[in-house]
Amino acid sequence: MERISKGFGFGCMRLPVLDESNLKTFDHAKIEALFDEFLRRGFTYFDTAYTYHGYDGELAVKKALTDRYPRSAYQLASKLPLRDFTDRDSMAQIFESQLERCGVDYFDYYLLHNMGHNVYAKCCKYDAFGFARQKKAEGKIRMLGMSFHDTPELLEEILQKYGDGLDFLQLQINYADWEHPTVQSRRCLELANRYGKPVIVMEPCKGGTLANLPLEAEALMKAYSPDASPASWAMRFAAGQPGVFLVLSGMNSMAQLYDNTDTFEHFTPLNDDEMAIIREVVRIIDANTAVACTACGYCTHDCPKRIPIPRYFSLYNSIMRTTGSFSSQAVYYRNTVLAGFGKAGDCIGCGRCERACPQHLPIRMHLKQVADKFDGGLPKTAK
Repeated sequence: MERISKGFGFGCMRLPVLDESNLKTFDHAKIEALFDEFLRRGFTYFDTAYTYHGYDGELAVKKALTDRYPRSAYQLASKLPLRDFTDRDSMAQIFESQLERCGVDYFDYYLLHNMGHNVYAKCCKYDAFGFARQKKAEGKIRMLGMSFHDTPELLEEILQKYGDGLDFLQLQINYADWEHPTVQSRRCLELANRYGKPVIVMEPCKGGTLANLPLEAEALMKAYSPDASPASWAMRFAAGQPGVFLVLSGMNSMAQLYDNTDTFEHFTPLNDDEMAIIREVVRIIDANTAVACTACGYCTHDCPKRIPIPRYFSLYNSIMRTTGSFSSQAVYYRNTVLAGFGKAGDCIGCGRCERACPQHLPIRMHLKQVADKFDGGLPKTAK
């Protein structure tokens, strides 16, 4: 499969919003401006999904993209939500609604979304792979793939059984997860190459983590290349891997868009000296990160206590990197009682979050750590 759209796509999981506590409050003017500039610069690939932005992400893409541009101007990808369908009929209903919500007659790229052990048996039972192949045969899907967040062992099982029907894979590839035992980016990419499946990269900056490095790590990069952003290092690492034909990134500012598109307009892979710096940066990151959360938000959808888990983990990482705690404690208070969400200590241990987590984090354990750190500092009326 050839590289498309100059090897770079616009990920629509984290579109600009007016209110960070409500992912459906889209900043439509800003989204349109970003999409317009992305296209003006010659990039054409947009990636959305049924579940993004509280199930309204496809509608935002329709308003900013498909309602405003001819079908030949862009390539659109969306995904079948594997946790949401209940049987073959519901798969069909979801798929047809996606075409309508996106305002298209077909998807250029379509994926089985977030494949893992928690949904694989259901996909086999209701033949989700066969359903997607049928839609491709009908001309409603041009290229069929799968986004995958699980072990190399499961990936190989799926490729052995269903690989013939898959045109590509979407994998989490970044230098922080390259050898990480819960993600195993390298081994998954090697399997994709062995089975001849071209790869689209998701989370090249690990939810923004690799764009906002510890100062010690960023200083190493700046000493070598003063004008290169940390994000550009992450993009080049991902795009330079064998078998990768497209890298996705979510962008919610024009500065991010300019930086990323400049990286791919003049793309060069990392050299040996830069790879040595990357290895040292990984060591620094590992020493400074308490919870390796990418803030995808999948864990929050079914939380019975409405705990905004990624926000709390971000605050916890922040407080663990610094000696001061007042600022993080104040933000935590605003994100609990004042915003109507549950505290970390409200967790009942149901485990739904962990079953949904693509990073396979021990979320319940981490929530106890957050509660120990923050809940004791809440006003008495908030406890």
